[in-house]
Amino acid sequence: MRIKTIANIGRFKDIVFTLFKYGFEDLVGHLEFPGKSEAKKADKVDRRIATYERFRMALEDLGPTFIKFGQIMSLRSDLLPGALVMELRKLQDEVAPFDFVSAKKVVEQSLQKSLEDVFVVFEEKPVAAASLSQVHRAVLKESRQAVAVKVQRPYIRNKVATDLDILEYLSEMLQDRLAELEIYDFPGLVRLTRRNIERELNFKREVRYMTIARSHLGDLEGVKIPKPYPEFSTANLLVMEMMDGKKLKDFNLEKLENPEILARCGLRVTIKQILEDGFFHADPHPGNLLISENNTLSLLDWGMVGRLTDADRYELIEFLYAIVDKDSRRLVDALLVITIQEDEINQRRLERDLLDILDSYLSVPLKDLNLASLILDITDLLHEYHLRLPPDLFIMLKALITAEGTARLLYPELDAISEAEPFLRQVSAQRFKPAPLWRKFKTIINKLFTYRGDFSRQVFGIIKKIDEGEINLKFEHQNLGGLQNTLENIFSRLTFGIIIASMVISSSMIITTGVKPLLFGFPAIGIIGYFISAIAGMWVVYNIIKSRRY
Repeated sequence: MRIKTIANIGRFKDIVFTLFKYGFEDLVGHLEFPGKSEAKKADKVDRRIATYERFRMALEDLGPTFIKFGQIMSLRSDLLPGALVMELRKLQDEVAPFDFVSAKKVVEQSLQKSLEDVFVVFEEKPVAAASLSQVHRAVLKESRQAVAVKVQRPYIRNKVATDLDILEYLSEMLQDRLAELEIYDFPGLVRLTRRNIERELNFKREVRYMTIARSHLGDLEGVKIPKPYPEFSTANLLVMEMMDGKKLKDFNLEKLENPEILARCGLRVTIKQILEDGFFHADPHPGNLLISENNTLSLLDWGMVGRLTDADRYELIEFLYAIVDKDSRRLVDALLVITIQEDEINQRRLERDLLDILDSYLSVPLKDLNLASLILDITDLLHEYHLRLPPDLFIMLKALITAEGTARLLYPELDAISEAEPFLRQVSAQRFKPAPLWRKFKTIINKLFTYRGDFSRQVFGIIKKIDEGEINLKFEHQNLGGLQNTLENIFSRLTFGIIIASMVISSSMIITTGVKPLLFGFPAIGIIGYFISAIAGMWVVYNIIKSRRY
């Protein structure tokens, strides 16, 4: 057993006690756990409760780190059984608040000032409490601005670090001792949990996330992001604008005014973040949505966000278009691009299985399509074929599914596809605008010149190893003196040909845009590109004819 785990022997006994309490003696039997004999005396819960439900209850009993671990597990429907995933999504992250004396101590240590020097009002009773922190209502002394003060739980970092060390040890032991669990990659899930919790515990990072979100969504009607106050925020303390309203989870939905407008607004803001911005709130559930009296939607808790590259967003658009068009071949291609393959797969069989799923959903009108259920069924199929999605894409799918579920809670008749379609068209069209094409063209040119140098060095290295006798090859022709020049000529012409082809393609795309200034009624940049391509092409042809090597 590792030194770290030995030092945390008391916490080990707590875990063993909890596992016995919820009926997981078999699991404990496979592990080197201290305290097994005492744990057998634990009062056990009703064994008639389903196994996955008891597992979820055990995680809630074990505290914040295990709750976060369960929430990360709930993202991996490509790895875990669907019934377990659905149960883990019920994990609650609300606990009793800690005392005001401890909260005041954290605030004053973080600000290096007394509470009275910064706040004219600081309410002792928190307005919300979670496993990592709690929130107090306050008023800044200088500006008289009402703010929400998010205070980290005392010693939570040490507690989380202890639990993560134990989780890491247990996951590796399970991986080694139970071959049937290897497919679930528990050590990988623990590493992902560690990364996410460490980020959530750094409130400076959350300040940055909120600032970025406000820059993307600041002008969006009906949506608000709290304004952070970086000058009063630290790694353990976050001061932000106090948002008036009531959490969606606490609303009587039957008394909501204009639920359709709220539902469409909430879903659109998530789709915009994912498809257009590539930066999104990772958990838009009803507890993180605040509704004000004027039906404004406020997005709270920016501790965990997701990011997508341009390539990720374009691949996601291909995936969604393939679903809408019921194009099984295109959907297979899109999935093979965005997933990680562990084994060779039968693509024809995968296509037939996907078509079967699409038939069962797309036989209904698009407005009645449950996008979340469809995506979950597709990810279940990925599990069967041992295809895995990268963690960031799973966080995105979880955010999209959560947003659609929240929107349908407000307005069940919502057409998710129709809400997404404008963003799909917009982002898809962006790929063919002059600026992105020019960036891609420059990237191709830079890579060509980089690869040319690498290719030459690799060829020279091979020749050197042949000369030194490190590689033994037998050639009919023993004179290699002209090989270097021949290769240089071939690669130079190939590079020139690719550059010319790229210029012709780029010019053709620009011609179709109608961008000004115009020359002979066509975009001048495109005409100039054609002219340069023609001159370069004639020079290559002339050079080939002149050398008589064709």
